Amino acid sequence: MLKKNYTKTGGSCRVTFKVPAETEAEKVFLLGEFNAWDAEQHPLVKRKDGSHSLTVSLPAGTDYRFRYLADGEHWLNDESPDRLEYNRFGSRDCVITV
Repeated sequence: MLKKNYTKTGGSCRVTFKVPAETEAEKVFLLGEFNAWDAEQHPLVKRKDGSHSLTVSLPAGTDYRFRYLADGEHWLNDESPDRLEYNRFGSRDCVITV
């Protein structure tokens, strides 16, 4: 689930990424074009309810592809991306427009 909060100037957007508890993962990382698909840069925090979340500031006016990596081996898509697009591996990436 995604939540967007734009700055007053509109130059950037604080995006909260959330993976529901039903995923049952111990560790979840956010990978995308904004972090060069780095599997260590953006770990989500596990909440008491079992969900994982993270808030990231992104420059506005751009589309970004992203996915979640759970427990180092399972790719997950967000429940509510702005859209999905096929990638070069034949699966689909989430896309967020900010």
